[in-house]
Amino acid sequence: MFAAIARTARTEARSPALRNIIPRQTQTPLRLATMASRRNNSSLPAGYVEDKSKGPMLRFQDSLPKLPVPTLEETAARYLKSLKPLLSPAELEKSTKAVQEFIAPNGPGRKLQEKLLARREDPKHKNWIYEWWNDAAYLSYRDPVVPYVSYFYSHRDDKRRRDPAKRAAAITTAALEFKKQVDTGTLEPEYMKKLPICMDSYKWMFNCSRVAAKPADYPVKFDPAQNKHILVIRKNQFFKVAHEVNGQQLNTSELEQAFRRVYELAGQRVPAVGALTSENRDVWTDARAKLLSADPKNAQSLEAIESASFVVCLDDAAPVTLEERAHAYWHGDGQNRWYDKPLQFIVNDNGTSGFMGEHSMMDGTPTHRLNDFVNDVIFNNKLDFADPTVRSNLPEPQVVKFVVNKEVQSEIDRAITDFNNVIGQHQLAVQAYQGYGKGLIKKFKCSPDAYVQMIIQLAYFKMYGKNRPTYESAATRRFQQGRTETCRTVSEESANWCKSMADPAIPDSEKVTLFRKAIDGHLEYISAASDGKGVDRHLFGLKRLLGKGEEVPALYQDPAYGYSSSWYLSTSQLSSEFFNGYGWSQVIDEGFGIAYMINENSLNFNIVSKGLGSEKMSYYLSEAAGEMRDLLIPTLEAPKAKI
Repeated sequence: MFAAIARTARTEARSPALRNIIPRQTQTPLRLATMASRRNNSSLPAGYVEDKSKGPMLRFQDSLPKLPVPTLEETAARYLKSLKPLLSPAELEKSTKAVQEFIAPNGPGRKLQEKLLARREDPKHKNWIYEWWNDAAYLSYRDPVVPYVSYFYSHRDDKRRRDPAKRAAAITTAALEFKKQVDTGTLEPEYMKKLPICMDSYKWMFNCSRVAAKPADYPVKFDPAQNKHILVIRKNQFFKVAHEVNGQQLNTSELEQAFRRVYELAGQRVPAVGALTSENRDVWTDARAKLLSADPKNAQSLEAIESASFVVCLDDAAPVTLEERAHAYWHGDGQNRWYDKPLQFIVNDNGTSGFMGEHSMMDGTPTHRLNDFVNDVIFNNKLDFADPTVRSNLPEPQVVKFVVNKEVQSEIDRAITDFNNVIGQHQLAVQAYQGYGKGLIKKFKCSPDAYVQMIIQLAYFKMYGKNRPTYESAATRRFQQGRTETCRTVSEESANWCKSMADPAIPDSEKVTLFRKAIDGHLEYISAASDGKGVDRHLFGLKRLLGKGEEVPALYQDPAYGYSSSWYLSTSQLSSEFFNGYGWSQVIDEGFGIAYMINENSLNFNIVSKGLGSEKMSYYLSEAAGEMRDLLIPTLEAPKAKI
């Protein structure tokens, strides 16, 4: 009954940004770094109230609107419109009949809609889908978090800090500054379309962990006032490093000394207890029980890890190419990690660095802001990284030891084997396109995000000769506890345009007209989705309210329902001039995961699939980008001659 729901949920789990990486405006995605400009109280829109007792970060939280429930008619019309380019006329006719039966005056949708509206109005729920979605998309999801849930950012090189201890110390200093603002509630909220958006998920950023359990995992949050340490991992060994001593935060020189000491202390590799976190969640749940029963001290070690402010992984690797870096930060060797932690900064022996995020309680927008902040203050020297003072009374990094018996070692061995098998099935390619970026796209009078979505559609059409269901994440954080909604990228307009690009008989002027219609169609859908008026969450919620033994409506049994939410392309954008890559896994075995960045003069695509030809897709993305530029360059107005 819930197969299609599970499929959609897996998309969310596998596509960070997961699928909510960037809030959208109607014209262009909004850089998070520019989102946090302080508003004057007088400029607040109607309905928003500033509660200064909650602190700057959460001052708008209680007055954010609740996620709406679209009308059945709205969802039916939008759903059928999304099916039209995907189905044959006979299939569409069958689907139309199922939808009409569902929304008829006495149809099953009416009673389910009443229940959903009642849930929305229930004061117990700030957001009618929040608990359902966290459970279905993340906590009940049983596949390994790596590579299917986790996501990564690859940082630009810091040429002043090639020494990994120096790089790790600077990153930690910057991250602790951001943590201070989150813990004290002084971080300025973000805005989308000039409206304040939900900051609730920031509580799951620091001193947190996901915990494996059956039938569903659960998150834990520790008191930051009582847990002032980071976890450092080197050669599979865990070290507890205090980041505050006697009420004073360690400065960068003191942190550098601590990291150097970790490098010295971590001699040979030890059994990789962290590998257990790479397993299927049920397997890891059982292994966790064995780990805890192996020795009473193991419980203390687990708590030291789960309560840490964040993790710094010191890898004995030296990735150079963008593909090597992507592999390092997306999954690594499967051992020098604790994949259940939401924040893991990774520093390699050659000083390159990146970030890996766990997705269950927090989407990509907060961690994007964190990583953008960290790199901004480092590259622009906005914090004091040069204080040479090192106190003599600082504690040594404390080794976090596990007792590993034969039973636990057997679980570790299995986890490493399973990890290598899973990762070995995946192909990753990076297309670092240098032809142009958002600077030129804006001259074409296009939304950069919608434009790049059309690059992806055209590339897929080139490879397969047809378009298939495509997911793009739309942020719903303007609502209380908002996370994401699906933007169904394939439209009748986009499909018509892709076909026209393959037909030399169609004049360029007509292709441009069809392209503009495709862009407009995309903007309409993603704007509606960001306003809580998408199709997929509404249908998910209605289906969730079916009682035990209740007949499943024909709409959900229709093959088109499952097919149209099988994401052959799972896509999302995140953009930062401080990153040289970001990405995650594909959603279905027959599909691609394509993460993309839109910078001023370049585009970056991270393409992942299970043996479908990621390199070939990378080529088609480059070719599509070039053809679209060539199509639109003649439409630019000639520069006016200087007199």
